[in-house]
Amino acid sequence: MDSRGGARSFFRRPASQYLLLGFALLALLFAGVELRRFAWKETKHLRFQGDIVNAFYWGGQTLAEGSNRVPNEPPNSWRVLFRGYLGIYSRVRREAYDGQYNLDYPPLRLLVMSIWTKEVLEKYPGAEDGRPEFVEPLLRINTLCELATAVGIFLLVRRVVERAAGATDSHILNRLPLAHRGTICGLLAATVAWLEPSMILDAHAWPQWDAWILPFYIFATIAALTRRWFWCGCLLAVGGMFKGQLLLVAPFFLFWPLWQKRWGSAGRVLAGFIATSAVIVSPWLLRDATAWLAVVIVAFVVAFIFIRRGSLHPGAAAAGVAGLAAFLIGVWHGGNFAWLKVGFFYGSEHYPYLFISSCYNLPSLMAGLDWSLKAPFWSVHLGAFHLDFTLQWTLRIIYLIALVLCSLGAARHARARDPRLLIAVAGPWLLMFALLAQMHERYLLWGAVLSAVALGVNLRLSVLHFLFSAMSAAMIAHVLMIDKKLDSTLSAIDFLNRVQPIASWILLACVAIYFREILSTRAPLFPRRRLETTSEKPVPLTLAATAEEA
Repeated sequence: MDSRGGARSFFRRPASQYLLLGFALLALLFAGVELRRFAWKETKHLRFQGDIVNAFYWGGQTLAEGSNRVPNEPPNSWRVLFRGYLGIYSRVRREAYDGQYNLDYPPLRLLVMSIWTKEVLEKYPGAEDGRPEFVEPLLRINTLCELATAVGIFLLVRRVVERAAGATDSHILNRLPLAHRGTICGLLAATVAWLEPSMILDAHAWPQWDAWILPFYIFATIAALTRRWFWCGCLLAVGGMFKGQLLLVAPFFLFWPLWQKRWGSAGRVLAGFIATSAVIVSPWLLRDATAWLAVVIVAFVVAFIFIRRGSLHPGAAAAGVAGLAAFLIGVWHGGNFAWLKVGFFYGSEHYPYLFISSCYNLPSLMAGLDWSLKAPFWSVHLGAFHLDFTLQWTLRIIYLIALVLCSLGAARHARARDPRLLIAVAGPWLLMFALLAQMHERYLLWGAVLSAVALGVNLRLSVLHFLFSAMSAAMIAHVLMIDKKLDSTLSAIDFLNRVQPIASWILLACVAIYFREILSTRAPLFPRRRLETTSEKPVPLTLAATAEEA
């Protein structure tokens, strides 16, 4: 009895509980790392080598361009790398045949791949392709981004649930102790995100680099919740320079404060986005000292004016105007915009199809009905004015309307301190995949990971997260199996081909439920207060007593 009592008292101590929690988190961390290593080693027969080869090729082309520009430098020097990095977009655009650039990397992703290639060539001189043993540094970057994603989801869920002050949309969550509810929900969501199977398949079995943008989006959301709107725009700009798909959901953070009539907050988001984008691409925009000097003068003049006027955020205003000035000077003063044409515009038109590979979404259902992405289905003629409505632009307009409504839900829930703000944050990624054309099967990954925040809202939406996760993993595995077509996977390929239309309808139904919850205006549940038990019988209150107390 004494030993049992001692064990109970040990586990009831806060220090002991924190120690056990620390051991559990370390175990989860190492389990996730080992799971990723296992996925990389055991999927050699399914690995999509083309993306690795493509990254290594363009990193090598960057170094080759740098060697042509500075032939007297060692071929793997940093000067060669940066000179080639600044010149590769122009060369690709100049030498393209029929508008086919083949390079669709935004500036920061190209920079990472170029540095990776440089390091590989220093370690393995004469290497000619991206062999699996070369990919280890990129896999470590993937793991760090996935870990940052899990940490960000924990911080986001904990903050929103604690901010709700006990309000929830679930009877089950109401049973959790109020003091620890945010931490428990945050840890559950972070654990699910860290062990997300589709993210592990994408980052360590494919491998791809889609996980890189998730931390930027999540921490941009945290910045918005803490009213650091300028930094929210900065994070979105950096993430978009790694992968342009982030720009499709970035307007969510612009419409959110606009619905709340916080014009200054929306302006700071835009200022942070413009300023950060201008800093990243300034080597192409500002070609000489005169251009740089003009931008600096504009920044100081604007800052001085806003300080004199007593503005609350003169730095953000000065940075935004200076960033805008950098783009305008680039237009008027011979700046190079090849990075925009090659790194962003080309990627949006590279695959002119309703969907790519195996996608469970609305465009894939339309493709089954022989609809075309570019064929106009309605035309308007007003004199010399002619406008064709295509399915591509129709789906884009529908998505934009849904995105605006999603931001309306976020504004409502933020004002009401409702935890359904979490699902409003994940909504844009799910709507993007469900509605937009030209989606790759991997792109549901973002919505699948972010929908783990539903564990802080209610059980029903948490079940939808696991459905999104399963469908995302199935699509990625389907494409990997199709690429190799091993005898052992033919039956699985046939099964996934047959269920694709059904899975598309299921996904659309799940996204519709999710979207309905985002727009819901019903009040969340509050925990019932427990009545204090006393030994005496309760004394009935009379109207007279009640009136006297009132």
